[in-house]
Amino acid sequence: MAMGKRRKQRQGQFWIPTAEVVHGPGHPFYGKLNAFFEQHGFDAFVEGLCEKFYSDEGRPGIAPGVYFRMLLIGFFEGIDSERGIDWRCGDSLTLREFLGYPLTRPTPDRSTLCTIRQRIDVETHQEVFAWVLTRVADHGLLKAKTIGIDATTLEANAAMRSIVRRDTGESYDEFLTGLAQASGIETPTREDLAKIDRTRKNKASNKDWENPHDPDSKITKMKDGRTHLAHKAEHAVDLDTGAIVTVTLQPADRGDTTSLEQTLVETVETLLDVRGQGGETALPQELVADKGYHSNATCVDLEAMGMRSYVSETDRGRRTWTDKKTGKTKAAERDAVYANRRRIRGKRGKALLRKRGELLERPFAHCYETGGMRRTHLRGHPNILKRLLVHVAGFNLALILRAAFGIGKPRTLQDGLGALRRADIARFEAASRALWALLRALGRLVAEIGRITRQPEQIRSA
Repeated sequence: MAMGKRRKQRQGQFWIPTAEVVHGPGHPFYGKLNAFFEQHGFDAFVEGLCEKFYSDEGRPGIAPGVYFRMLLIGFFEGIDSERGIDWRCGDSLTLREFLGYPLTRPTPDRSTLCTIRQRIDVETHQEVFAWVLTRVADHGLLKAKTIGIDATTLEANAAMRSIVRRDTGESYDEFLTGLAQASGIETPTREDLAKIDRTRKNKASNKDWENPHDPDSKITKMKDGRTHLAHKAEHAVDLDTGAIVTVTLQPADRGDTTSLEQTLVETVETLLDVRGQGGETALPQELVADKGYHSNATCVDLEAMGMRSYVSETDRGRRTWTDKKTGKTKAAERDAVYANRRRIRGKRGKALLRKRGELLERPFAHCYETGGMRRTHLRGHPNILKRLLVHVAGFNLALILRAAFGIGKPRTLQDGLGALRRADIARFEAASRALWALLRALGRLVAEIGRITRQPEQIRSA
């Protein structure tokens, strides 16, 4: 057989018969997901929701089902930016088939995604999230009796070097230069500015500084210790099944005890919406959280809502329950804190706190590490929340597909095949070692028989 050579220049063809176009085998995961959408009428649902945002006249735009599918691809493929989603969909035959786009049509680009996102409001994205959660409830994967809440930080699409003073609009370098000149240095160098900045207190306060390009981002310390402009994403997770019930996006400098109220309110509203769509679910009766959410007011509020709290408590030493101003005993706060302490020290409380560490940290890893949303590429909380709601809805869809088909992500199939190959290789190696051991034993037996046959007759008779 002669060697083929790659042509450096190739003359294109004007007409290609569609029967000759090569089609890939497709990914079974996306085929299952499309079948799930068709079975439950996803496209008809989102088209009915988004109809009010479009006109009856003009050229037909991109179908809303395609828009939401592309955002789901961001979760399943681990792509953080809309530009990356645009490139991946245009490059993959499997994703083209998932979107319903033949080779003769270009897939929607980044600017189209941006236009559709600006047209459709946050409430519609929340309705799509509630629709997915209703399907989770239909498959028996939503109990919502015991809710765990935790938060994480998302790096903002804004740089610290771009922050300006809220009062004067000065940049950071201009502000330091003014301080240096006020101290007597007429032409300060970079070393002088760094020295002044090193000894200054409260130099990164959100009360004094903001980013003009993304005012919603706040200066905060990330999990790895670095200081960045960031946002705060807070999850409410069903501790019985691992489904994410609610996701909220809040300022990164907002404390956990303050952000808890908004997340709880939206959790109840989302579950009521699921009930309105026909899903069977309970309302939260128990709340599990880490020690960052513990406070006297939190315990009292949860007690007033009729919820049993399992919130880890920091060691504050001996507590006093007498108000310094009035001299009265704060009985309500004392009873609520002691009741929470008694619950977390019990057998069920310890089991729930262990489960919290598992079922609350895992969604963070799926959504923001392997899911690719640890750093946001959008600005403004409404824009980020739209992307985040569909992104987290993809996590809930993965729960359904994993329960129904055993595969929750397209990359899981690759990992499973790789593990299957490794298991087959390990079994082959073990069988080979056993066979070689058997052959060596047979060799020793044949050698022993030969040695006996060569001995004298009296020894053999004996």
